[in-house]
Amino acid sequence: MAGLYIHVPFCAKRCLYCDFFSNTEMKYKESYVAAIIREIDLRKEYLANEPLNTIYFGGGTPSQLEAFDFERIFDAIYRSFNCSNCQEVTLEANPDDMTPEYVAMLCNFPFNRVSMGVQSFKETDLHFLNRRHNRKQAIEAVNLCKDNGIYNISIDLIYGLPNQTLADWIHNLDEAIELNVPHLSSYHLIYEEGTALYKLKEAGKIQPIAEDLSVSLFSSLIDKLTEAGYQHYEISNFAKPGFISQHNSSYWTGKKYLGIGPSAHSYNGTEREWGISSLPAYIKSINTGIPSIEKEKLDLYTRYNDYIITGLRTMWGINLHKIQEQFGNKLRTYCEQQAAIHKKQGLLIQENETLTFSRRGIFISDGIMSDLLWV
Repeated sequence: MAGLYIHVPFCAKRCLYCDFFSNTEMKYKESYVAAIIREIDLRKEYLANEPLNTIYFGGGTPSQLEAFDFERIFDAIYRSFNCSNCQEVTLEANPDDMTPEYVAMLCNFPFNRVSMGVQSFKETDLHFLNRRHNRKQAIEAVNLCKDNGIYNISIDLIYGLPNQTLADWIHNLDEAIELNVPHLSSYHLIYEEGTALYKLKEAGKIQPIAEDLSVSLFSSLIDKLTEAGYQHYEISNFAKPGFISQHNSSYWTGKKYLGIGPSAHSYNGTEREWGISSLPAYIKSINTGIPSIEKEKLDLYTRYNDYIITGLRTMWGINLHKIQEQFGNKLRTYCEQQAAIHKKQGLLIQENETLTFSRRGIFISDGIMSDLLWV
């Protein structure tokens, strides 16, 4: 079973922190939709006839698309792929797009999961981040989905904002828990070069929060959500039983996926591909019938490193027998040797053939994973 990702790059306005490929020029929408329909047909063989388990519309802001757009895209998907056992169809959405009319329209399509970029329930945070919605709209959007029979809802929250306090963050978490959504993704604010946020920092207008506060915010995130019945199944992701994101989990467990649209990534087990990060250039290349795609052939050591980076960040961890089976005795021995000091320090836990982070290990996960990589 494989995954299909559709990148929708359009945004009504750009958020302060965003470094994803997006575009505020809606004039390209019609030609873009036509291009992704054609790309689906051009690249349908990439998954080698594997049936789809998940479909994910990400962005950008996929909730900028309308019913006629979804009709054409789903028709193309059904023509090209076996969707008879597709389990999860996700739409990323902005809360202010989720009007009663829009949510009712979505129910005419196979969407059974909605992921909303709430980011904060505090009005000053939303204004700072240049988000389009307010607290009231976020709450109403969640309730609208439930009222229309969409219960598999995920919300995103950001922590580590300049001047954010632990009390501010706990209040945000309490609001999320009160909404009773079954899935929550939470990410520390990152100052990505080239973003408006990065420029403010470089100009000395804002300062990142202290490291000890970052640790306290992350610790409270784990504690509050675990206490509320969520599984901490990936470093930044929490789900109630039965609501783990199947699509995102495919990235962490090595399943095949095809990315459609500008800048979208694909993986088939032996190579990675990604599309050009330009909407006009993307549309032009698709119209010529030759998608502008870069490829990376994955050698043994790169595939081993990918397995470490993706697997160890989840509650399922990495399996030493699988490493031996897929990458050979040499890399299994290397992994065990590199892991030994972290096991001794209580940062990694080994049960049978599986290695996972301990609670303390999660907080320095990047360093531990780096030690296990083949360089």
